[in-house]
Amino acid sequence: MKKILSIFLFLFLSYHIHAQFAKIIDKDGYVNLRKEEGIKSQVTGRIQSGEIVYVYDQDEKNKDWLITDYQDKNGKLLTGYIHRSRLKYIATYEEIPATTTGAQKAVFILKNRKIEILSDTFNYKKNKKYFSSTHYGKQQIEDQYKGQQIWGTDGTIPQTHYLSITATIANKKVEIPQKEIENLFNINNENTACYFDNQNETLYITSLNSDGAGGYMVLFIIEKGKYKGRTLIMPF
Repeated sequence: MKKILSIFLFLFLSYHIHAQFAKIIDKDGYVNLRKEEGIKSQVTGRIQSGEIVYVYDQDEKNKDWLITDYQDKNGKLLTGYIHRSRLKYIATYEEIPATTTGAQKAVFILKNRKIEILSDTFNYKKNKKYFSSTHYGKQQIEDQYKGQQIWGTDGTIPQTHYLSITATIANKKVEIPQKEIENLFNINNENTACYFDNQNETLYITSLNSDGAGGYMVLFIIEKGKYKGRTLIMPF
């Protein structure tokens, strides 16, 4: 099973190596999401500067207009085109290198910044009471945990989960709330990266987690010593 999962992740990462999170930056304060490439194309949405999107450009390095996914405040997923000049890739900020990476722990350290991620085997039997199911025809699938959508499974029992994610920046410690990590499963610490925007004092923690089919990308944001939120996307 581990070998199959490793092969899946390799193929998944290879396909999405240039698909990544980005931040909207526009002097007008917003950018238009368009149905097709080009400034004359129909506007299907408006995204404020500072918002996080997911951009697909693996075979479009020379294109000005890139396919983008954006989840609005109501949880609706919008897909369209955004001009490359309005995007700042998260991975272009200063990277905080990993000093420890393992199945149960990942640590990232640079200067006065330290991020520690702890994960462990998930006890399904003990937590089964917190799951709820939805009926799809004759099938019954557990798709919520403690009232939130489950991420990282494809109808299978979760194998691992986050215990905690803590960031220490200039001696100030910030822990991501349990509510923000408790419904995220099948953790792959090896596919986690941390970046720091020095100008805006913002830390980004991004990870690709999967059970082999239920893959998802998550981005946590800590700004000026305070947790600001997360962005989740199924990148396929």
